[in-house]
Formats: sequence, C-alpha cells, structure tokens
Amino acid sequence: MVLFGFGKKKLALPTPEEALPGRAKEMPVPAHHYVNNNPLKPPFPEGMEKVVFGLGCFWGAERKFWQLPGVYTTAVGYAAGITPNPTYEEVCTGMTGHNEVVLVVFDPQVISYAQLLKVFWESHNPTQGMRQGNDTGTQYRSGIYVYSASQKQQAEASRDAYQQALTNARHGEITTEILDAPEFYYAEVYHQQYLAKNPNGYCGLGGTNVACPVGVFESQVN
Repeated sequence: MVLFGFGKKKLALPTPEEALPGRAKEMPVPAHHYVNNNPLKPPFPEGMEKVVFGLGCFWGAERKFWQLPGVYTTAVGYAAGITPNPTYEEVCTGMTGHNEVVLVVFDPQVISYAQLLKVFWESHNPTQGMRQGNDTGTQYRSGIYVYSASQKQQAEASRDAYQQALTNARHGEITTEILDAPEFYYAEVYHQQYLAKNPNGYCGLGGTNVACPVGVFESQVN
C-alpha cells in the first residue's frame, strides 16, 4: 500500500504526547456499501452483531469479509490509536497509533463469529508484529477488537488454538492484540470497498497456509 511519502514507517506506537492532534470533524462516507448496497453506518437491522479486525492493508482485508454469506456490511477505517478522526496520510506517518481495520457487521444466524475468526486467522500471518508481508508500520499490526465478553473469550480461545497449529507447523508466536473495541473512525470514501472499484488494485494479504481448527476453540467456550 502506498504511503504517499508521509514520515517514516514506524515500528513503535506513539505516546499521547507525541500523537498528532487530529480533529473533531468526522470523515464523510457513502451511505451504502458499493458491493451489496447495505448501509455503511448504523443503525443496522436488529439481531446483527459486529466486530473489528486488523490484518494488514485494509483494502484486501475488507474483501475477505464482504464475500462471506451472512456478512451484512463492511467498512474500512482506523482504530486502536490516539488521534481523533485521523486521515490516511496521518495514519501512515505512524504518529496516530491507529491500525488499519475492517468493521464487519454480520448475522449470527447465518455465519458464526467462530467462522469469521477462522477467516481472520487464515487470511494473514499473525506472527509478524508491526508489519504484514511487505507492508511495514504500526497500522499493519494484527488485531481483534471485540464488542462483548463472549467475543473476547472466543477470540482468545481461537488465538490459543491457532498458536498450537502454528507451532506444530514451525511458525513463531502470535502477536495479535485482542482488545475491547475502541472508537472506530471511518476511512476516506476512496478506501471503502476499494478492490471492488479497482479489481486489479494492490492486495498485500498472505496467510501461513495453516488451517485454523474451529472445532477446537468452539468446544472450549461452549
């Protein structure tokens, strides 16, 4: 993903004193998803649940989820940082603390949270710290941002199960952060569903080719 020459690619999160000041004005976004025409912003239909994932460049990450049956809508944005309402250029400096993330709104009657976690783990390499493949910087870190205690429990159980699978395949330690969902700031219009608008656009995602054992962690939390 192009960094537009803004600053250095940071490998450490800024302190609140170092972070860029940001702004009070929210980023304008389209009313509807470019692919499925569902709303990008709430309110969402009753019964829908949401989760936020960070797994590298959010262009390719978002496509992984909007393709899944049972996913109502997706949007890309910034989370787990300090600067309010950051711009993409600011996030790329490493001085906002934000991660590039995907908001996933889903119908749990059609697709389970466990199935989403499986896609998350298998779609990137969660052992790389502040990078994903050739994309280097704090905004490319692996993260799961949860909206309930149940989601957090299952995310942690999935991490432990996937760590065992990775260890068996001679991979390293998972560096994924699992946090209560922070403020989600929508990214700019042109980032939303980017690869649907630009089918030949950049996608830097690459998994480990290690399967995530869904049944193992589902049984641990049920």
